[in-house]
Amino acid sequence: MRLLALLAAVALTAAPTPPAGFTALYNGVDLTGWRGGDTSDHRAYLAMPPEKRTERDAIWTADMQQHWKAAGDELLNDGKGKYATTVKEYGDFELTLEYNMAPLGDSGIYLRGVPQLQIWDPANPKEKKNGADKGSGALWNNSATNPGKFPLVLADKPPGEWNTLRVVMVGSRVSVWLNGQQTVDHAILENYYDRKIAVPAKGPISLQTHGAPIRWRNVFIREIPGNEANQLLAAKQADGFKPIFNGKDLTEWKGATDQYEVVDGAIFCKPNKGGNLYHQDDLTDFVARLEFKVPTGGNNGLCIRFPGTGNTAYVGMCECQILDDNYDKVRGKLDPRQVHGSAYGMVAAQRGYQRPIGEWNFQEVTVKGSTIKVELNGFIILDADLSKVDMATVMGKSAHPGKDNTHGFFGFAGHGDAVGFRALSIKTLTPEKK
Repeated sequence: MRLLALLAAVALTAAPTPPAGFTALYNGVDLTGWRGGDTSDHRAYLAMPPEKRTERDAIWTADMQQHWKAAGDELLNDGKGKYATTVKEYGDFELTLEYNMAPLGDSGIYLRGVPQLQIWDPANPKEKKNGADKGSGALWNNSATNPGKFPLVLADKPPGEWNTLRVVMVGSRVSVWLNGQQTVDHAILENYYDRKIAVPAKGPISLQTHGAPIRWRNVFIREIPGNEANQLLAAKQADGFKPIFNGKDLTEWKGATDQYEVVDGAIFCKPNKGGNLYHQDDLTDFVARLEFKVPTGGNNGLCIRFPGTGNTAYVGMCECQILDDNYDKVRGKLDPRQVHGSAYGMVAAQRGYQRPIGEWNFQEVTVKGSTIKVELNGFIILDADLSKVDMATVMGKSAHPGKDNTHGFFGFAGHGDAVGFRALSIKTLTPEKK
């Protein structure tokens, strides 16, 4: 507590004033809005019985309050105790803050409860083996071979000086700037607690304690709305994409053209109509980008390597499901291999990452050889090799004669619901030589 008192003596007294559109996470007065946290899976936290969660919150928050102190415009930590964790959960956001850490220090920021955006002293010889000399501002808990684990540049200021951080998180994709220099560029934050599934769609922000005194100030956050998030996702790695829809009519589209209509620059399946509408280009390996919107209980699908006739779920490589995430609550039971993003009947996708009904979702589908990867709103929800599917276990034990198609058309498989599509583009890929 003496250390906290000493730090408080040098803290500024002005209340933090956030920029336009931002909210102050620290109010400059007290620890309102913060609870105690730790390295703990947020999904498991939410699954706890309410009374157990309340009990743990009380214990951890009491511990946190022994080691954190509000001191004017600074939030002080003595290097010990539970993490300062926001009570509120956040989805897509932009976070800005400043920190000032003691020499040889180690700290970090948990994003949606997931470790972590690393902060440490690059001059700490004991941490050189872990990459401290490369600098702060990266996703240290990512696997060694994945982007984002180490910063793109060394941008730290010396211990005792204020560093500024800016973090943009859309889906599981994270971009970071430290002292004005970009250290992470649109890298996926791996789920530390279970690397087979994506990070939560929402979760708290935590300021970590790791043994060294640290001061924080100007901790501001801005929640990013869905339309802006879609624009941010579409702007990244956009080279090579060509539009396949002119926004006005169905020129270059074939199949069930009478079952679809163009409304406000988007292709919609007509209510109580359906069938396969597909673009004229015969594709081999490709990446498709699109926005889609589903009504309550809405059902459609993406034709993948569709031959032009028949049911794409079986005669195509697959039907990649487009489905209301709450379909089963509205219309009845689903097999996991029917949920949104699944390779219909063969491989289940992760669910829980759609935007609310009435909003547009951004999706990217990569088809390469026998593999299909689906990224929804910045979260990878499917990454499957269909050549490895045990056909004896598929839904209904149905035959999928088109599963091994090497080429075909891309389009939509309507099922009677007014599902809409827009911002459609394709990037063709060169097949890998075997």
